[in-house]
Amino acid sequence: MTASMLFALPAVWLACAVAGYLYSQQQGIPAWMFRAAIGAILLEITFYYVMGVEALRTRLERLPPVGVGVLLTLAAAAPYILASFGFHSFRWSSLGWIVLLAGLASFWFIALPKRPVFDLLFLAMAATVMLLRVFHPIYGAEPHPKLPLDALGQLMWIRTCVFSMLSIRRMKGVGFGFWPKAREWRIGVTFFVLLIPVVAAIAWLIGFARPHLPTGGWQKTSVLALATFFGILWVVALGEEFFFRGLLQQWFGAWMRSEAAGLIAASIAFGMVHLWFRAFPNWRFALLAAVAGVFYGLAFRRARSIRASMVTHALVVTTWRVFF
Repeated sequence: MTASMLFALPAVWLACAVAGYLYSQQQGIPAWMFRAAIGAILLEITFYYVMGVEALRTRLERLPPVGVGVLLTLAAAAPYILASFGFHSFRWSSLGWIVLLAGLASFWFIALPKRPVFDLLFLAMAATVMLLRVFHPIYGAEPHPKLPLDALGQLMWIRTCVFSMLSIRRMKGVGFGFWPKAREWRIGVTFFVLLIPVVAAIAWLIGFARPHLPTGGWQKTSVLALATFFGILWVVALGEEFFFRGLLQQWFGAWMRSEAAGLIAASIAFGMVHLWFRAFPNWRFALLAAVAGVFYGLAFRRARSIRASMVTHALVVTTWRVFF
C-alpha cells in the first residue's frame, strides 16, 4: 500500500464524517442517531474505497476465488450488524437475507461457468434487487425520515456485484476507478456539451420538463451542485456506467460483432430500466435516458474507460437536479 493510499483513506473518513454531521444538523437528525449510524457508514465507505482503488483490489485477487467469495459475503454483513446494534434493531432474518444475497453475488462466477448467458443472468439478478428495493424491508423501519439505512444495503450491493465481476469474473477493459484522468475529464465534458441541446430539445418536444433558474442564491446552489456532482459520480454513475457501458456495451458489441450495435443495445437497455422512475411506465424519462445513454456510450468508447462516461453522466444528473 502506497503512502498516498494510507493518507487518502483517513481523509475520506474525515470528509464523510464532517459531511454527515453537517447533514444531520441541517436535517434535524438527533445526535444519538448520528453517532449510531456513523460507524456503519464509515465501515461501508472503507469497503467501497477498496473497491475503487485498483492497487488494493488486486491484492484481494491474489486469494483463491472461494476465499474472495467468503470475504465479500462477510464484508456485506458487517455494516448491517454495526448499524442494527447501534439502533437496537438487529434481526437474524435480516442478517440471513443479506448473507444470502451477498453470497449469491459473490459465488455466482465460482459456481457457474463464465458464459454469456450466466453473465446476463447475473446482471438481471443485480438489477432486479435494486429495482425492487429489497433492502428497504431488510434494514427495517427508518430511524428518521432523512436517515434511510437501506442506503447502506444499496452501496453494499453495488460494491459486492462490482467486486464479483472484477475480482472473480476478471472482467477487463472497463477502466474502473473513482478519479478520472485529465483526458477522461475532457472527453466526459465534451460529450456532456454535445448531449445537452439534444436532450433539451427532446424534453421540450415531449413535454417532459421546462428549465428554471435555481432558487436559494448562487452560493447555496453552487455548494449543492458540487455535492450532487461528486455524490452521483462516485455512486450512481459509477454503478450504472460499470454495468451498462463497462459490461453490457462491451458484451453486446462482441456478440453482435459491431461496437455501434453494442452501444445502441446498451443504451436501449439503459432507457428501459428507467421506465420505473417514479411512476411506471415513465416512457418520457426512459426515452431521455436512452438518448443520454448513447452519449455516455460514445464517451466510454472514445476513452475506453467508464470514468469518462461517469463524468458525462454526473454532469447530466447535476444539471437536471439544479435547473429542472
